[in-house]
Amino acid sequence: MEIKSAYTNCYSEYGRLKRVVLCEPQYMTIRDVINEVQKKFKNEGIHIEKAVRQHRQFVSKLREFGVEVVLLPYHKKFPEQVFTRDIGFTLGETIFVAEMASKVRKGEQDQLKQWLEDETISYYNFIGNQIEGGDVMIDGEVIYVGLSNRTNRQAAEHLSKLLTNFEVIPVPFVEKYLHLDCVFNVISPTEALYYPEALGQKEINLLASKYDLIEVTKEEQFRLGTNVLNIGDKQIFSLPVNTHVNEQLRARGYQVIEVDINEIIKSGGSFRCCTLPLLRE
Repeated sequence: MEIKSAYTNCYSEYGRLKRVVLCEPQYMTIRDVINEVQKKFKNEGIHIEKAVRQHRQFVSKLREFGVEVVLLPYHKKFPEQVFTRDIGFTLGETIFVAEMASKVRKGEQDQLKQWLEDETISYYNFIGNQIEGGDVMIDGEVIYVGLSNRTNRQAAEHLSKLLTNFEVIPVPFVEKYLHLDCVFNVISPTEALYYPEALGQKEINLLASKYDLIEVTKEEQFRLGTNVLNIGDKQIFSLPVNTHVNEQLRARGYQVIEVDINEIIKSGGSFRCCTLPLLRE
């Protein structure tokens, strides 16, 4: 299969986002509680029409900022399909299709594979070791891989063997927070958001040696304060309710693009979780 390299390029979490994969939450529901956020909203449930309306506002705003949005087809059997970040990840010029850990999410990645094949875009099918894109973060020649219930150490070692030009750094964290991007997110070559209670001192020291760490409070971590989406040129999508995070970002010169997707975050994911970048410049 011929590689269309122009469609697959990602070396950071903060380069200018040009092309990204999303999926509407048409069948979003909390079927099996998988994190603390879902536990709180299990009985309240999710208002589908509101979630879809908010998602479309997000897509519209992305397009307003010049981002090409690919929308995957949605299916009733996949209640978590809105979180496209987890079904794959782009590292360098390679798209990896993830090996999903949770039963409720197995099969979602087939929709991505079908689209990639239709577009004749090559990909690496990550089979044999559990890994999800929410645990994978790239910054130049460094790849951070969160070790969680969704991503195992064998997957990090597998990546390291495949990507010999990169340094793969495993980052263990408290597993109840589900994915690494729920507690840590690189927003520039020198800055990152983090939630210290989810990380060990060894990991904090490592990250502090590389970044100016911006602390997210417990309250705002619950509202996915670290799970922002940087689309480049110091422009970041963030929830309006996370005022402390947004104030800190603005004080550092970022343009904070506030879009309310509070219905979607009931299932435990925010802007980064909802987006699978294919191309950054």
